[in-house]
Order: sequence, then structure tokens, then C-alpha cells
Amino acid sequence: MFKKSILSIIFLSLLMFQGCFEDKKAQEVNSIVSSNEYVLTSTDTQQYVIKKDGEGFVLENAEGKVIIIDIFATWCPPCKAAASHLGSLQERYKDELVVLGVSVEDGITNAKLQEFKKEYKANYTLVNSQTNRRLIDDVAKALKVGSRFPIPLMAMYKDGKLINHYVGAVEEEFIESDIKKALGK
Repeated sequence: MFKKSILSIIFLSLLMFQGCFEDKKAQEVNSIVSSNEYVLTSTDTQQYVIKKDGEGFVLENAEGKVIIIDIFATWCPPCKAAASHLGSLQERYKDELVVLGVSVEDGITNAKLQEFKKEYKANYTLVNSQTNRRLIDDVAKALKVGSRFPIPLMAMYKDGKLINHYVGAVEEEFIESDIKKALGK
């Protein structure tokens, strides 16, 4: 009887402590999920930090620049077409524009992204990070496009303020017009 009592106490103690550890893990996960910061790693291992600012997003160390977050997939025909336009704009406005391509494809390799970059002249930064999905979900939520939106989805910001967003294929001239307006040109 004494052994059963001791075993019961040990068992209950373990259950109690297990619950405490699970609560601590849940708190850690919640603090990460509720964070307003996204650390993105490019295919060439450079890190970019985006912070949520109200309903907008700010790229660290890019004050005064126009930021385009391009949510895309390597298999998507309109995304392939948009890549060369965004690459051209990045080259034309290299000191005033930062284009970040954020893939919706979970587990895509850097090699696959580099192949896409080369084939479709996506001469801008492509990121491949564990925070891609969280950033994509938060951008879609801020733009009020729902959780099942068409791609490409592009959001243009300057200093945390939304300039415009585009769903689907868009002509390069329309994007450039908004870039010029945002830059006061």
C-alpha cells in the first residue's frame, strides 16, 4: 500500500511538472508568433529584418526607400512574368527601391530559388526563411485579401505606409507609376 501511495505521488508530481513545462513552451511559442518582427534570410544568406508597424511593414535600415514585398511561387506563370518586371524596376531604382520576393512554397531550396532568379531575371532579393509563412499571412491579413488569395500578391510600402498592393499580374508601368509617386518624382 505504501509503495502505491509513493508511486501515485511521484506520478502526480510528474504530471504537474509536465504541465508547467508545456505552459512555458506554449508561452515561448506564443511570444514568437505574436512578435512583430520577421527575420528573413536571402538565398545568399544575407539577413533582412521586417517589422510590423500598425497596418504597414518597415524594412530595417531602409528608411526613405520604397519596399515591395512580392509573395510568389516558382511554379506560378503570372509570378514568372512579374519577376522580370520587378527585376527591371529594382535595377532602375536600385538606390530607392528594395524588392523582396517571399515564396509561398514551404521547404523550397535555395538552389530552386536561384534557378528561378536566373531563368526569369528576378534580379532582386529572394528570401527563404522559416518566417516566410508568418509574414505572408500577416501581409494578407493587413491587406484584407483573405487567407486564400491569388498570387502574385505584391504590397508596396514606404516608411511603414501602404502605397498600393497588386493581386495577380500587373503591368510594369503601373508599378513604376506608384514608385514614382511614393518617391515624389
